[in-house]
Amino acid sequence: MAPSKANQTVALALSLLLLLLLPSFSLAASPTDCGVETEGTCHNKPKALRLKVIAIAVILIASMMGVCLPLVTKSVPALHPDRNLFVVVKAFASGVILATGYMHVLPDSFDDLRSPCLADKPWHQFPFTTFIAMLAALLTLMVDSLMLTFYNRNKKGSSDVAVVSSENPATEIHGHGHCHGGAMEIVSNDLEGNKKVTLQRNRVIAQVLELGIVVHSVVIGLGVGASQDVCMIRPLVAALCFHQFFEGMGLGGCILQAEYHLKMKSILAFFFSVTTPFGIALGIALSNIYRDGSPTALIVVGVLNAASAGLLNYTALVDLLAADFLGPRLQGNVKLQLVAFSAVLLGAGGMSLMAKWA
Repeated sequence: MAPSKANQTVALALSLLLLLLLPSFSLAASPTDCGVETEGTCHNKPKALRLKVIAIAVILIASMMGVCLPLVTKSVPALHPDRNLFVVVKAFASGVILATGYMHVLPDSFDDLRSPCLADKPWHQFPFTTFIAMLAALLTLMVDSLMLTFYNRNKKGSSDVAVVSSENPATEIHGHGHCHGGAMEIVSNDLEGNKKVTLQRNRVIAQVLELGIVVHSVVIGLGVGASQDVCMIRPLVAALCFHQFFEGMGLGGCILQAEYHLKMKSILAFFFSVTTPFGIALGIALSNIYRDGSPTALIVVGVLNAASAGLLNYTALVDLLAADFLGPRLQGNVKLQLVAFSAVLLGAGGMSLMAKWA
């Protein structure tokens, strides 16, 4: 997947979200008052607006700090990808991403698609949330596999050319009784090819993870921006700052390992940093007409959250955690493996605790 295609995919996802949500803006409240925010002691529109403006700034800063921290590791030797500390920090961030999918995004989808505001048939007669999450995980696996297949096929063609070109030098070297130069060249080509395959896989991981994060970040921001409940916004802002910072660290680590040029790193970091603030700003602009409890909004947001949860869970478990814990580095160092596992539990536990407020 080329970088330009990744950007187009992210833009398409955002456009699809907006287009799907537009029909719900004009829906009137149902007889059960679905989509109508009840006024009470916590309902304060001017105060909520001030909190949301503050939220845009602080969440933007937390997001930028989180995603950029791994990208400046060249100036911080202890956080270089070759160091053990980087592995531990990445494990912690992977735990945060895993808990985000299971403890935040997936329950939200259950709440939306099981809402009493939706008709019993079909929404209460089939577990759509888990079904969509499963399909999203399988789709992510398919994309992951096909990208590597196409790349390996191209690599195999170039390797065959390299082997043929090295046969004549190898024959000449054998004839003169010298070392196997052609064979050494083939081995060198294989090592270089393996490095390219690993790099390509890291780039696919970074792009897929970015897409999943962007989708659910816009949805979360939209809900915050449209709400007038100050009692809900206060703790949610603190939780989102924690969430964005450590989720950004996980994404930043993936971007770093993908070895993108500065332009592509900046684009990916920018999209991650601005999506939640953008969602909040969009919610503020549409707060008078958007009803997050309307049937159309519940269905669209629920489906997007379910798909995002499946994508995040697959990426966290397979592309991040399994790739590291079953890889040679951690398999060859039991102490580092245990420390990294503790970091995963700490990250997942901390993010799970945030589910009390967010």
